[in-house]
Amino acid sequence: NVSFGYDERRPILQGVSFVAEPGQTVAIVGPSGAGKSTIARLLYRFYDINSGGILIDGQDIRDVTQASLRAAIGIVPQDTVLFNDTIEYNIAYGRPGASDEEIRAAARMAQIDAFCESLPDGYKTVVGERGLKLSGGEKQRVAIARTFLKHPPLLMFDEATSALDTHTEKQIQASLRDVSRGHTTLVIAHRLSTIADADLILVLDGGKVVESGKHQALLDQNGLYAALWRRQLKSESLAVAV
Repeated sequence: NVSFGYDERRPILQGVSFVAEPGQTVAIVGPSGAGKSTIARLLYRFYDINSGGILIDGQDIRDVTQASLRAAIGIVPQDTVLFNDTIEYNIAYGRPGASDEEIRAAARMAQIDAFCESLPDGYKTVVGERGLKLSGGEKQRVAIARTFLKHPPLLMFDEATSALDTHTEKQIQASLRDVSRGHTTLVIAHRLSTIADADLILVLDGGKVVESGKHQALLDQNGLYAALWRRQLKSESLAVAV
């Protein structure tokens, strides 16, 4: 029953309730401005909610230390922040003290190992301020490798593959499915095709959960999710035609 607004005069979430069971992948979808990314910020406790409660294994996140909360969560955001340092350093930031082999194993899972090996300086390549020497997809794969290395029990992907081309996205989606096994995973998705196999899909609109269920069941309801699905299929077919 979570309600929240960055400004109390403009509510963003209104009475939102859901449960992500251990090991489940729960996807959150909906139109722009529905409040999807706000849920990620609240889970990480960048803000405190106005009413209701967010609990992890029965513990209210307001009653635990921020350090312990954030240690349990790995987030791959839509806009990746990289330091003006080496690729190796940026991946290792997920778990300081990790061995070279652990860093490289995380890079392989994120499909960026071959790219790193192809560079003259390899993993010692400096990425530039905010990663400006890397493409959007390369930056995102570094962020995904960083989260793989952290290996937290709770994963959150906030439109994590939105900067990638379709081929790379499919490769990384396979890696995300592998690493999500045994983890509780929340996925905020723009491309609905990437979350069709989620255990539970929540459809957010106007700050409320208006539909929930599995992919096929939501299509059968012929509601907002089905409309979003048809719209995306149409836009993808138009892009192919062009």
